[in-house]
Amino acid sequence: MLQGLALGSAAAATWQSGLISAQEAVVEELKVKGNIRQSVSYWCYSSFLLPEFADICRKLGMVGIDLLGPDQWETMLKKEMIVTMGNVPGGGIANGFNHVENHDKLVEAYEKWIPEAAKMKVPNLICMSGNRNGMGDEQGIENCVKGLQRVVPIAEKHGVTLHMELLNSKDHADYHADTTPWGAEVARKISSERFKLLYDIYHMQRMEGELINNIRKFKDVIGHYHTGGNPGRNEIDETQEIYYPAVMKAIVETGYKGFVAHEFVPKREDKLASLRQAVEICDQ
Repeated sequence: MLQGLALGSAAAATWQSGLISAQEAVVEELKVKGNIRQSVSYWCYSSFLLPEFADICRKLGMVGIDLLGPDQWETMLKKEMIVTMGNVPGGGIANGFNHVENHDKLVEAYEKWIPEAAKMKVPNLICMSGNRNGMGDEQGIENCVKGLQRVVPIAEKHGVTLHMELLNSKDHADYHADTTPWGAEVARKISSERFKLLYDIYHMQRMEGELINNIRKFKDVIGHYHTGGNPGRNEIDETQEIYYPAVMKAIVETGYKGFVAHEFVPKREDKLASLRQAVEICDQ
């Protein structure tokens, strides 16, 4: 038993095989302050069935699950949990809005899925800059703005917010939106409350550091956060270099009302203990 997670002998064997259900895992309810609305990226815990994982997340004080596709939205709606960030089929990290030849395909995808997101009460959808492929920063900004201006009015109409994720270009070689100032320039040129940045704390620690300063400086264009320990994108505990309590406190002090989604890959065998610990660390 670790921090409220109790497994029977049969469940322990199932857990070690990488498959477990909510019926086998008895998770003690975690009381949280709620100043930060927390969620978790499902791909990090995809060994759990989504309906059962949603139940676990609720017990751990989270309000939803991140990075789910349209085929998963109805499940969350039935569970009365939030899809805190939705994926859009047809998008991708490498082929984003920074190349005009991608615009028609991307616009078609977002035209289709923005109304569906609104219908399924999905407040946010992710989008990507794409890779540079030799393109300069200014041209990339111009092209992103040009393409996104075709879909932002649809997002405004339906009350859905698009978020461009900031990624480090060490793990994701050649990715364009790899610094906060670059992404902020796109956001400020678009100038809509329905377009924001997804500030991934792990990625931005790798690229530029200055986490708290940048969170304060760019608070007007940041609409979503991801967590992850550096190095390794693993647990956000004392095994890594980011001091998450201070980062979360800074986020709260900006008046932020969005979501913070855990997107780390647990190294421990007991994945739920790692997730519970992350919720407690970020509950500022």
